[in-house]
Amino acid sequence: MVASGDALPVVRARDVSIHYRSNTASPEYVAVRGVTLDIGLGEVVGLVGEAGAGKSTLGLAMAGLAYRTHPGLGVPEICGGTLEVLGRRMRRLGHRGRDKITLRVGHLPQDGAERLDSTFTIAESIAEPIYRRDRKFNTREAADAVAYLVDAVRLPLSVMNRMPWELSSGQRQRVALARALILEPVLLIADEPTRGVDVSVRQGVLDALRDLQQDRAFSALIISSDLSVATSISDRLAVMQHGILVGLGTPAEVLERPEHEYVKDLSRTRPTMIHPEPIDRTLDLEGTTP
Repeated sequence: MVASGDALPVVRARDVSIHYRSNTASPEYVAVRGVTLDIGLGEVVGLVGEAGAGKSTLGLAMAGLAYRTHPGLGVPEICGGTLEVLGRRMRRLGHRGRDKITLRVGHLPQDGAERLDSTFTIAESIAEPIYRRDRKFNTREAADAVAYLVDAVRLPLSVMNRMPWELSSGQRQRVALARALILEPVLLIADEPTRGVDVSVRQGVLDALRDLQQDRAFSALIISSDLSVATSISDRLAVMQHGILVGLGTPAEVLERPEHEYVKDLSRTRPTMIHPEPIDRTLDLEGTTP
């Protein structure tokens, strides 16, 4: 639900382009090309497109994580336009500014379920961002916060003392969601939140995400290759192809009155998968040039 009033957008992108700066002789790869997009306070925007569209790269930039090196591509870098998150300019963002952003922006990577530390209990995995921020944080308060989120993502409290490998993929994905929200972020970037989750429990993950968003009123960017996922919980829908934004509006506006040929094709496939392929293990799906 979008908050009313004249509040400044949580995310403000104006003609932003992102390329991968490589130390090799290979030419740079421009993953995002001139995207203009706002995410309002309390608004949920769904971002869809096929593999290589630039979705994950844009999400990483919004999450303040665009400094991470990607195998075979190099370092993603804003090379044009402006991107502001929570009023802070993300282009050439320093370490201190990045730390401040990551405390207020939650990030659920597409392989979040698999990134859980196998040596941590579920409670320790969810609480770890708290102690990374403040090593002296009150343990009772941390435990209460973890228990609240475990319950909110519809898991029994008994999982808190279990190990990740004892849980199903759907349960681990909900744990990863709880971990992304433990610092009560203003903005959540959720990249393929249902990838790897069995169809029978996929709706449970989406319901938990929707309920938490409505309860805490955070803004969110939901990145997905599944059109039904993006449209089911989003106020607005954005469509990318080859790094370009080719559709933006409410789901009804985008899909019932499509203008771009790719969006026309997309509207005819709903609610099927846009590009159903296995997860790319290299951090995101923007690993190959379209």
